[in-house]
Amino acid sequence: MRVDRIVEDAILESIHRNRVNLLSEEAGFVDNGSSITLVIDPVDGSANAAFGVPLSCFAGALVEDGTAKEALTTWFDTGRAWHAHAGVPTTFRTTGRTTLKGASVCLMRPKTGTQDAWLRIANKADRIRVLCTTCLETMLVAEGTVDAFIDPGSDTHRIMDLATALVTVPAAGGVLVDLHGRPFTFEPDLTHRWSGVAAATPQLAEELIATVLQG
Repeated sequence: MRVDRIVEDAILESIHRNRVNLLSEEAGFVDNGSSITLVIDPVDGSANAAFGVPLSCFAGALVEDGTAKEALTTWFDTGRAWHAHAGVPTTFRTTGRTTLKGASVCLMRPKTGTQDAWLRIANKADRIRVLCTTCLETMLVAEGTVDAFIDPGSDTHRIMDLATALVTVPAAGGVLVDLHGRPFTFEPDLTHRWSGVAAATPQLAEELIATVLQG
């Protein structure tokens, strides 16, 4: 969408000026010969933004030699931002919830092949939200607004959808994993897909995954 291009063009100017690489949802991989790559989703929740729904954000992570070091997510409508360094505890924390019963969970919308798993989670949790912006939803997990976020098996996520959560959620005391245990990689090949699971605790992540896979 045009809104993605507007944000990305500004970032392209900066990465060329600072001689770092870029991996973006729109531009793909831009190689400036650096050991540092900025991995971004210029506008996560593009459809929300285009239609005036105030749920969209910028998400960017600094990756050095294949390891995510620092992350920033900024909610466009409110200006709220979440900043984290890998391995450094944040001032905000997850809820610490360990069980799905009573949990508040953000879910990817139901897609073909995931409907049964989606309903199994919805029937166990206390509250379900579908906000259509993974980067923002995982930050809500990090700050303790919701207990978890999960893609129940659609393999929708590319690495820029999860890069900031890979730094921020663990720094806030939570976990970010793939539904099928696949490692997250920062390769330029954007055909790699994951089903991300962000949870307040490892125990909650395990129960969410077991609930999806039990079918």
